[in-house]
Amino acid sequence: MIRVAMISYHTCPLATLGGKSTGGMNVYVRELTRFLGKLGVHVDVFTRSQDEHVPHVLHDLGYGNRIVHVPAGPEINLSKEEMSNYIPDFVEGIIEFADRKGLKYDLIHSHYWMSGLAAKDLKAAWDIPVIHMFHTLGLMKNRIARDASEIEGSYRVNGEKQVLEIADRIVIATPAEKLQLESLYHANTNNLVVIPPGVDVSHFYPIQEDEAKEVVGIPENDRMILFVGRIDPLKGIDTLIRAIYHIEDNAIIGKCPHYLTVIGGDPDENEDDMNGEMLRLQKLREELGLNDLVVFIGKRDQDALPYYYSAAEVVVVPSQYESFGMVALESMACGTPVIASQVGGLAFLVKDGVTGYFVPNNNPIALGEKITELLCDVKLRERMGKNAVQLAYSYRWEKISQMMIDLYKNTIRSEKKARNLNDLNLTTP
Repeated sequence: MIRVAMISYHTCPLATLGGKSTGGMNVYVRELTRFLGKLGVHVDVFTRSQDEHVPHVLHDLGYGNRIVHVPAGPEINLSKEEMSNYIPDFVEGIIEFADRKGLKYDLIHSHYWMSGLAAKDLKAAWDIPVIHMFHTLGLMKNRIARDASEIEGSYRVNGEKQVLEIADRIVIATPAEKLQLESLYHANTNNLVVIPPGVDVSHFYPIQEDEAKEVVGIPENDRMILFVGRIDPLKGIDTLIRAIYHIEDNAIIGKCPHYLTVIGGDPDENEDDMNGEMLRLQKLREELGLNDLVVFIGKRDQDALPYYYSAAEVVVVPSQYESFGMVALESMACGTPVIASQVGGLAFLVKDGVTGYFVPNNNPIALGEKITELLCDVKLRERMGKNAVQLAYSYRWEKISQMMIDLYKNTIRSEKKARNLNDLNLTTP
């Protein structure tokens, strides 16, 4: 049986989707771990403890696999820059846990750059291979930053370069990420392996629209446009709100009740505590006179999302940067067309004119036109929805997790072979 130390330092995979640091990566780590467990792989997911009242070890992922909350610094929410200071404490906690439990792991699978730095120290301590997945890249985020506040610090970029030096394999979601790592980071192409994220098709599947709408509490004749994700400038929610304004301002849609539902963040916090982007978006909604058409409903659990996807006429992913696009994949699995920016992984996932549409980045007029087209054409939505389900099935976790196990086995085998050759060279006179 393969034993894996999965590292998710800055965010717990059990966190509710849509929080400040919770998104596709949380879903990825949680679902990959669950499906690896089904296939007999033992995984301990190590994450930094952010709440002293949460048990340090949980078995919520089943199959004997654990979430281990490791104290590293104060057990509260910290900024990522602050968290980076406690990586040595985190590593020490993981080593202590493994020693206390008498565990030996076959490899380390780390996620995001800070986890990769922890993996670097664990690799030195345990002498086992590291597989890493970045999920997002600092230099890519900096290329599309709108002002200095959105620029990632050099501490992150330098950290990512360190991880590239020590990782035995880098898992990338799409060929787009491969090009980014080659051109921006000069990564060793021999270490890059394309394995896309997956979707749980036993959880995300088409629910009859009237049943889904009843669950989420909207009238059967209403038309819901849906956004799901973090409230972050990179997600392009402002472009989507302006698209709704364009639709209304030009009276494009007549007798078709519609509105935008935004899942993510906490819209009811006081202004002093509210996420800066949430505050900006709510002010934009008010300035454009869209208070009745744009609804922020906050975070939602994964169990609720299939109902929202199935109740929506269209899901919009207007991101400026997206390494893959888990929301788009989940939506398609539920039979709902996706309108997305043609950026990053979305350009490989969504099939333009088949499962949804691409629109130019930061173009609310073009986005509004495609939204209108789908809202007003039932047969088009149905055709794209059926195509979307078929495409999503090819990304089912049963298939993706087996690809990951094959990578694990090949990496362990290669590491043992290299070690044996090294030992032979050392003993040969």
